[in-house]
Amino acid sequence: MAPNSRIILTRHAQAEHNVDLDYSSKPHHQSTPKQVNTQKITYSPVPDAPLTPLGRKQAASLAPRIPTLQTQANLIITSPLKRTLQTTLLGWGPAIKRLGISNVICLPAAQECNDLPCDTGSSQSALASDPEFAGFNFERLSPEWTSKRGFWAPEPEALAERARWVRRFLWDRPERDIVLVAHGDVLRRITATREGGPSAYMWRNAEVRIFEFEEGEGGDGGECWLFRREDVAAAGGYAPSSTEMDLDERFADGEF
Repeated sequence: MAPNSRIILTRHAQAEHNVDLDYSSKPHHQSTPKQVNTQKITYSPVPDAPLTPLGRKQAASLAPRIPTLQTQANLIITSPLKRTLQTTLLGWGPAIKRLGISNVICLPAAQECNDLPCDTGSSQSALASDPEFAGFNFERLSPEWTSKRGFWAPEPEALAERARWVRRFLWDRPERDIVLVAHGDVLRRITATREGGPSAYMWRNAEVRIFEFEEGEGGDGGECWLFRREDVAAAGGYAPSSTEMDLDERFADGEF
């Protein structure tokens, strides 16, 4: 780990699976039971849900909000789902132009948690043949990365282990300013508490927050925890991840 390294976490902009409810009027987590009960949530059937037109605008508008970070970033890492790749291209474009798109690390362990179609990535060959993603290096994508089994499973134990792996990967990098573009649920796992539970923070679309590793952590391969240093910018409003949508749907159906 580089001395005083910063982990610049970014959630993707609005994607097709985020838009079944109107989230513009008030934060979703402040909705009343009546509001939740009167609105049916449906999951996007589109595999590997991409950004919406609004999401593309959100991601593009993020870049000029963080000009200093664009010049300071030493490494860019992204989940290889389409919405995060698109957010990386649009939101971190100046940094990519400076560092080179082939040097962006497409990290399958940063994929979203659930096994819904919208949270399941595309194959290496499909991404490599898509002109929109030309130049990205997809060599880390094994055939199993979309399986949602074993290391990739949506079960709590597997998710905790995957988040631990990502933290360790970040800790072991020598760069000082590392960008990671990922998803709401997995970001909450990566920024878990010392007790091991996921963070309760509700990430907004195209939001950037800076974290650092706690001092004295991570030596000899031990656990390393992140703490929040600064909330930097957000180009979009709050929209729930698939896990939050599932909880609200179960609440609306009377399971709670």
